[in-house]
Amino acid sequence: MKLAFWRKPRRRQASSLAPAVARPVDWRALGIKAGAVLGVLGVLLLLRVALDRPVRHVLVEGSFQRVSAPEIESVVAKVVDGGLASVDLDAVRREVEKIPWVDDALVSRQWPDAIRVTIVEEVAAARWNDTGLLNTRGELFIRNARFVPPELPSLEGPDGTEWEVARLYLDTQGPLLEAGLRLTGVRLDARGAWELRLGDGVIVRLGRQSVPERLQRFITLASATVAKRIAEISYIDMRYTNGFSVGWNGNGRTALASAK
Repeated sequence: MKLAFWRKPRRRQASSLAPAVARPVDWRALGIKAGAVLGVLGVLLLLRVALDRPVRHVLVEGSFQRVSAPEIESVVAKVVDGGLASVDLDAVRREVEKIPWVDDALVSRQWPDAIRVTIVEEVAAARWNDTGLLNTRGELFIRNARFVPPELPSLEGPDGTEWEVARLYLDTQGPLLEAGLRLTGVRLDARGAWELRLGDGVIVRLGRQSVPERLQRFITLASATVAKRIAEISYIDMRYTNGFSVGWNGNGRTALASAK
């Protein structure tokens, strides 16, 4: 005999989702917020207009000899377009730094109506070829200088080799000075051959290959001889495997010395 159980059918629960009721817009609060924002913007605009006065003065500062204050003022006047608050200081700086002999420029506003320009002038460290000047970083900052100080060392080479030539000079002048020799110039010719010029015009020929080794050999072996008899020597040729030759003034005799 089977037993059957009757279950009472469950009632479906009513849905808890009710249609959303839109909240009324508080137009008064929105109007107050919008008015406050517009008020702040208005104040800022009025403040900018009040501060954006015409630039009437250019204050030039710094220690410089080759650059003149009127030159700086003229460049600034060409760049400034508008009032003090709206002037593009970076644009002014870029134009000022294009002036020959200007290494770096700091430009700032000086309220109420002036621009302050602080100049750092280039320092000429060497001559480059006939009329160029290199700074202390080995950069060519003037290609055709009106005046080239004669006491500067003379560096020569093809275009684009300024730093390479300057680096050899900087690496060499100290050791030569310790050996009693003064380095006055470095030359790199179009074929890639190197020469040094010492005091009294003595030329040291290093050639194109093994330049660091030949230079070290000159300092170790030949510098003492050159320092003692520099007035008698025309050139030193280091383009040998284990030695060097000496060209003497006058009769043109050449002596060959070899490393032991």
